Amino acid sequence: MGGAGALFDATRASMDQAGVCQLDSAGSLFRGARGASYGAAARIPSGGLRSVGTMLVAIDTATNYASLALHDGLRVRVEHTWESPRRHTVELLPRLVAALEQLGLGAEHLSGVAVTRGPGSFTGLRVGMAVAKGLALARGLPLVSVPTLDVVAAAQGRDRRPLCAVLQAGRGRICVATYRWQGGEWRVREAVRLTTWSSLAEETVSPTLFCGEIDPVGAETLATLGELAVLLPGAARLRRAGFLAELAWRRLNRGEVDDPATLTPIYLQYPT
Repeated sequence: MGGAGALFDATRASMDQAGVCQLDSAGSLFRGARGASYGAAARIPSGGLRSVGTMLVAIDTATNYASLALHDGLRVRVEHTWESPRRHTVELLPRLVAALEQLGLGAEHLSGVAVTRGPGSFTGLRVGMAVAKGLALARGLPLVSVPTLDVVAAAQGRDRRPLCAVLQAGRGRICVATYRWQGGEWRVREAVRLTTWSSLAEETVSPTLFCGEIDPVGAETLATLGELAVLLPGAARLRRAGFLAELAWRRLNRGEVDDPATLTPIYLQYPT
């Protein structure tokens, strides 16, 4: 099996040449038919992908926590979630190959790709996006992107209280988005933004659920709010690609896909 570096090179080549890349055997993940094309309907059969019993790969490298999953439309078949500080490039592709091999599958069994679009770290988002685009372009697969904080929210159960999902943004900053339960799912009510723990605490005036990347500073700050802040359990706060896959399946079965040629990550900056 070739190195992860070669696999990553393959994704970049496939983005440039729509699947025309001839590398070592591991590079076969990204080796597609010459002249593979990608259109708005991108191989989605009538009735949706779920109707033909196929396999979607979900990739999330938005932050220091990475996750990938294989989902057949009914259940998660494989899921790997791990802490990966600045090692996405060397760790993601070997784990993807291992996940496929665990099920006795190859890249030819994939029928869709999902990826977190952001917000997140500059390098992390670029790695995940490159791999996802590479697979989509090389093998002619539909590509779906999902906002990172939507994946965090999707893991939480129904509740009448608002839900605040959090990502670490570095330098004492956090990315947050607020959700409300409606129509059987968490829906964004306040768009994602950059802030600090102290500012977020000042803005919290009614009982709110908090999930996502809560560091010790955040936990201490939320503790000062008493009953206004409900910190969800650590396992529930973990961002998992299985939930990314669930959200992606919903979009795919509605015929909603992204164009890998134009899809770009979401990076946040403070207003100027």
